[in-house]
Amino acid sequence: MTTDATDTTVTDETVRSLHATTDPRLRELLTGLIRHLHAFARESRLTQQEWERAIGFLTATGQMCTDTRQEFILLSDVLGLSMLVETINGDRAAGATESTVLGPFHMTESPARELGANIDLVGGGEPCVVSGRVLSGDGTPLPGAVVDVWQADGNGFYDVQRPDVQPPGNGRGLFTADAEGRFWFRTCVPSPYPIPTDGPVGDLLRATARHPYRPAHIHFIASAADHVPVTTHIFVAGSDYLDSDAVFAVKPSLIQEFTRTDDAVLAREFGVPNPFRHARFDLVLEQS
Repeated sequence: MTTDATDTTVTDETVRSLHATTDPRLRELLTGLIRHLHAFARESRLTQQEWERAIGFLTATGQMCTDTRQEFILLSDVLGLSMLVETINGDRAAGATESTVLGPFHMTESPARELGANIDLVGGGEPCVVSGRVLSGDGTPLPGAVVDVWQADGNGFYDVQRPDVQPPGNGRGLFTADAEGRFWFRTCVPSPYPIPTDGPVGDLLRATARHPYRPAHIHFIASAADHVPVTTHIFVAGSDYLDSDAVFAVKPSLIQEFTRTDDAVLAREFGVPNPFRHARFDLVLEQS
């Protein structure tokens, strides 16, 4: 039976069309999406012109995506949705390292590297050593834990953004912790940088008078057998934009000191010039 469409009956009709959906979670998600989306259109009195402009924006967002660029993740990031989903699903046991957003640049596989390797293949930044341990929640080291790392270069660009300047894998490394759960690598101190603004997300930021900058950080994914992997960052203490990250990803527990270290013996041990910056921290995983 058909009914005259009104601003309420069309919502009920659309929801009823899902009755044969066999996946209960899919039906739940689509029902909620339809009801909230229709409520937004009613409350805002969405015009035909605005709807068409929104469709054009989403179309352009999809067209901007490539194998090495994910504009939809970037859109989710700047709308706070990525951080919201992470927060909803990111409850960890007390003492476990807090998670934060994946970001749009985990698009290529990090090359396996030996402990102590230098992931800064182009130079130009302040030399730095990052070291720590991967631990279980009770403090037990996790030998063989895998630590996936990626960061921008000293100029604030990821390898996939400037393939004509950076070799593939620059700023990336896949490390295996030693028998005591330790990891360490050489790099450059990251700097604040703008997220890409040459696409629809940049247009959105300009239209809303928002800056595109992220505070200085390094990305990590740590994983080990029988433990819950964690996707996180470490942020450089004192960096600009810690209180206004364009993607809302900063958590106080993830801010770390990159300490200026003047120790010639330690510098030789790590294979870096003296003095250098040194960030020390542990990645603590929750048991699964």
